[in-house]
This record gives sequence, structure tokens and C-alpha cells, in this order.
Amino acid sequence: MKIATFTEGGRTRLGVVQREEIADVSVADARLPQDMVTLLEAGTEAQDALAAAAERAPRLALKSVRLEAPVMRPRKFLGLGLSFKSHVEEIRARGVPIPLTANQVWFNKQVTSISGPYDPIHLPRVSSQLDYEGEVAFVIGKKCRHVPADKASDVIAGFLICNDVSVRDWQLRSPTSTLGKSFDTHGPIGPWLTTADDVENPHDLRIRTWVDDELRQDGSTSDFVYSIGEMIAELTTVFTLEPGDVLTTGCPAGVGAMFDPPRFMKAGQKVRVEVDGLGAIENPVIDEPTN
Repeated sequence: MKIATFTEGGRTRLGVVQREEIADVSVADARLPQDMVTLLEAGTEAQDALAAAAERAPRLALKSVRLEAPVMRPRKFLGLGLSFKSHVEEIRARGVPIPLTANQVWFNKQVTSISGPYDPIHLPRVSSQLDYEGEVAFVIGKKCRHVPADKASDVIAGFLICNDVSVRDWQLRSPTSTLGKSFDTHGPIGPWLTTADDVENPHDLRIRTWVDDELRQDGSTSDFVYSIGEMIAELTTVFTLEPGDVLTTGCPAGVGAMFDPPRFMKAGQKVRVEVDGLGAIENPVIDEPTN
């Protein structure tokens, strides 16, 4: 099932994407939650009711609605660095002074960076080092702590695409990376949440990123350094994960900073990230507005 957050007629709510249409489930069942976090908190019964409502709900043309970030305000938005072998190799080849470690390197992206799958990305007034990272993200479906790696699938609600947009000079200002990862509009996600039961193997998903019509990244989650189970086990050793938390899993080789010379994004360009089975997001780059 593909669950989207969409706006139509001045109202934002959940729908189920079916080919080129979206089932407006709130019309079929007004008791259903209207946002993703509330839906996930309500558990499997609410999700089953959403699926049932989709069978009898009126359809809207997908192109006639505005798709929003599937999870608009999660409690946590975390990213994993240095998690693809190919990306680690390209960093080593360039001799970039980023410490490589045998441990997982997680960082915060502030939730205010989240934007929709087709919303503009702002080129900051304070930097020209605007970079893309096409990634697979997963969304937590239930409150959990101390989850063994082999039980991680039990707590995943589904998967979506993320562009972990990065401002490289600000990323290197401190060891945490948070500032360079958290500019407003620098967390486009979507286009919808594909539920976990519809993703046959999350460790074998092809990821491609284009800037304009140029393919920059072409990799697969089969190149992960850590499994998704290991990611969840690591995080839940430390803190509780909650329904709606978005965890993005890192990117393959081909980021703009690793070209010689670097090839950062500019205003007027567009960046598209496509993941097999999950869809695509595409965002224009614009100068940061003055207000």
C-alpha cells in the first residue's frame, strides 16, 4: 500500500495511491486519522481500516492534488553517514579529511528541514556548496527500545525516498554535521510511504540521482555497510524510537563534493531521486527567498 499525505480543496489529509489516482479515504471513513503520525500511533487496526476505506473511496487524479511530505512533522529525523561502501571509497580516494570509523555515524536533521517531494530546495544565501544525496529512508511504525537486529522488521512501517540535501562547508563546521544537514527545505521526502509489506527486499533497491538530465548517482542498498536491522539495533540501544520517526540510510557514490572540481547544485537546476519500487521525488533549486 502507498499512503500519501496530500492537499486538495484547501484541506490536507491521507490518501492511498493507486496507479495515477489517489483514494480519498477520509470521504469513505471520516473516523480515520488525517496525518501519518496519528495513523501509525493508532496501530494496525487503523491501517487496516484505511486499506478497507481505500476500496470504496472516491478517486482523485494524482496530478490534480498536491503531494506533501508523507510524514510532515516527525519527532525525529535522523541520517546515517558513511553507510555505503562506494561512498566511503570515493571519500578515501579524494583524501577528504572526514574521520572514518568502524561505528555507525548518525546525525540529526532538524524536522523543520522536511519538505514535500516536489517542493523547491533553497540555495542558501550563506553558501554555494549545496549538494544532493539520494537515499532510501524508513519510517518507524511502533514505539520501541532495545530491538534486536533480527526483529527490526517488526517496527518498520514502510519506506520512502529522501534527498539528504547538504551544505558542505556548514556540515564541516562541527563534528555533528547537524547545521549543514538542517537548512530549511533540505529534507525533501516522499512521494508517499510504501508500506513494508510491499517492499520485497529493502537491501536490494536501486537508487539513482539526476541533476537536470545528468545521472550522478547509481547504486543499490545491496552496498550498505550496515543492515537496516543493525541500524535499528544501534539506535534503540540508546533511545526510544517512536511512530513516524524518519531514518534515512545514506547514499551511494557520486555526490557533487567528490567531483574534481566539485559540482554543487545551482539555482535553476532540478534534482531527481528515483528508487525502484518506491517512486521518485524531483525538486527545483531556487535562491533562498529574502523573507
